[in-house]
Amino acid sequence: MADRTAYPDGAPCWAQLLTRDAVAAQRFYGELLGWDCRDQGGWSMCHVDGKPVAAITPDPEAADPAAWTVYLSTSDLAASMAKAEAAGGKILEGPVAGYALVTDPSGARFALYQPGAFIGAGVLAEPGAMSWAEVNAPDGAAADAFYGALFPYDLQRVEGGLDYTVYKAGGEPVCGRLQMDEHWAGVPPHWMVYFDVADLDAATAKVTELGGEVPVPPFDSPYGRIAVIHHAGGGGFFSLRRPRG
Repeated sequence: MADRTAYPDGAPCWAQLLTRDAVAAQRFYGELLGWDCRDQGGWSMCHVDGKPVAAITPDPEAADPAAWTVYLSTSDLAASMAKAEAAGGKILEGPVAGYALVTDPSGARFALYQPGAFIGAGVLAEPGAMSWAEVNAPDGAAADAFYGALFPYDLQRVEGGLDYTVYKAGGEPVCGRLQMDEHWAGVPPHWMVYFDVADLDAATAKVTELGGEVPVPPFDSPYGRIAVIHHAGGGGFFSLRRPRG
């Protein structure tokens, strides 16, 4: 397991699912990703091999049946909140319990988190765990300007067919930005979270068996084999990845 004990500023460190039906979500992700979801008094922390990887929180009045929120680590929550507002973002909630819920200027929602005793995910880039996150934005240059003002990212443009920028923090790629095109018509700006699996084709077959959808079937990329998944019951877009090699 790729255990983690700390995250650089700007790195995705946690993912939380807000859902109208937490019991169904626990069953879906438990069977799909092997999560052991443990009640924390109103919400569940989900583990892989005893390491925390994500949270599932019930919200019966949520606008979407289910939606993922990516948490970006910061060593100074107050300063990061001020930078977000100065760059055109909005604070929706917080600061509370070390985090704040934010939208960027396009409306993509994410959270800022200042680690305490709990740093976030205890393992990354292993089957069942988060491996990547990216903001899908209608204006790539504007998104790069906002997040570049929020964190001291090294922005690396990726050459190829897609308009994509990799955000590096602490010398390592930590997340990215994809510019949305005509294929994203009707989809609002959002952060996408990726979870690794050992066998992507088997996992996507399992998604269908569990009542989910696969709007983007498995395809090969320089970073592994990827598919986009639609959470069972609606909402909850996320990606599954089988790493190269």
